[in-house]
Amino acid sequence: MPNYYFREVWTPLRLFGIRFYRDDQDRLWMKKGKQRRKLVRKEDNETMET
Repeated sequence: MPNYYFREVWTPLRLFGIRFYRDDQDRLWMKKGKQRRKLVRKEDNETMET
């Protein structure tokens, strides 16, 4: 299992217990309350086929 380094992105939703994080590969993750983090969006480079 890979190790990720996260930094929190502040949004007003944090007041309601929804937090957003960016990992070291600049992908966006979301966490609701005490649930696990879920990947929300990948970079455009990763989703495009070459």
